[in-house]
Amino acid sequence: MPKVALVIPSYWSRPRPAVWRPGDAVYDHPTPLDAQGTLLRTLESLNVLARRDFEVIVLAVPTAAEIAAAVEARVNAIVRRAATALDLPMYTFGPSQLQQVRRTLERAGLGPFNDLLRLRGYANVRNLCVFVPHLLGSDVAVLIDDDEVFEDPAFLDKALEVLGHRIDGTPVYAVAGHYRPPEGGYRIPEPREPWERAWGQVEHMNAAFEAFIGRPPRYKVTPFAFGGNLVLHRELFTRVPFDPGVRRGEDIDYVINARIFGFKVFLDRTLAVRHLPPPKTHPAWRRLREDVLRFVYEREKIRGQTGRPGTVRVRAEDFDPYPGAFLKDDLELKAERAARALAEAYRREGDPEGAREALRTLERMRAALEDPGDPFGDLVRLQRRWVRLMAAVERPGLRRVLVRAITRP
Repeated sequence: MPKVALVIPSYWSRPRPAVWRPGDAVYDHPTPLDAQGTLLRTLESLNVLARRDFEVIVLAVPTAAEIAAAVEARVNAIVRRAATALDLPMYTFGPSQLQQVRRTLERAGLGPFNDLLRLRGYANVRNLCVFVPHLLGSDVAVLIDDDEVFEDPAFLDKALEVLGHRIDGTPVYAVAGHYRPPEGGYRIPEPREPWERAWGQVEHMNAAFEAFIGRPPRYKVTPFAFGGNLVLHRELFTRVPFDPGVRRGEDIDYVINARIFGFKVFLDRTLAVRHLPPPKTHPAWRRLREDVLRFVYEREKIRGQTGRPGTVRVRAEDFDPYPGAFLKDDLELKAERAARALAEAYRREGDPEGAREALRTLERMRAALEDPGDPFGDLVRLQRRWVRLMAAVERPGLRRVLVRAITRP
């Protein structure tokens, strides 16, 4: 049987009211240190699972270095509390463990790889979500978020059912599940704001959900994935990293990266978790900006392909209807319409600064278009270094030392 690690990143911010300051990492809804949070609820829901042959790893992710120690202490306390009711091996991994890992790699002559291991930014956190299980010798990493609960006792059996096998001749090294929102179903509520309708993201996401979740067959090669319900085999996660160059949507970006390196992600329409997210803490203009810039980056990654050895050429159409709709020539037009509609909404609300920030999104987009860099080349170089790092830490002596950095709560 494969060795399975269930990995939960838990994001924490400064206490209220000043939960975010300039320079802090941007996440959708980190838990303020003075709030109860959702992590304990997620951990307690593990009791639903019929299968018990897995380990639990919780990553403590602070939005700022100043609160790192407090976040670690808080997460450790929550994990200890949950462990009293769960008969499972449980580990925490936070900034102090990361420092130990990086010092160990430095002493082993692997210091140049330390920049691949960071606890800041969605993609970097996801890379640690597979790096830590790799240190523990896991064959499978099941990625879950801390604002979800398990309701299906057979979840893990479903997650592992086809992993490592073949579907229509294609090896399955990644299985994506989906979310059940609080109101039920799998669709996102239709947007009410004119700027959201002009942007069209929810429309295209729901079209994708309807096509891939709402209709048989059970398994399909998917253009999207949910990072909080994603099952990865070591044959994939030791070869393909998450790309820290993408600002958000690292889960869908990973589907693109996997395809570029010859892997396909399959969606299982029966593999679901209940998603109970708290309200988003950032303003609408920031959320729109992050999405616009990530789509600009991903579109350039696809356009910049050069047929490097070991890669497969992909097209925007391969990811229709979502995210493909935002990887084509009309991206700028979509962004222009959405930003101007959002700016107008801010003006009506008497918020001129919000209006200015909405329009600054277009300035940031144009700057990114003028100097897009080389996302494809950067990904290829990142992938080569990632493969070398993942192979290097398999050395038995080094692995034993590294594992000591991962402590039981």
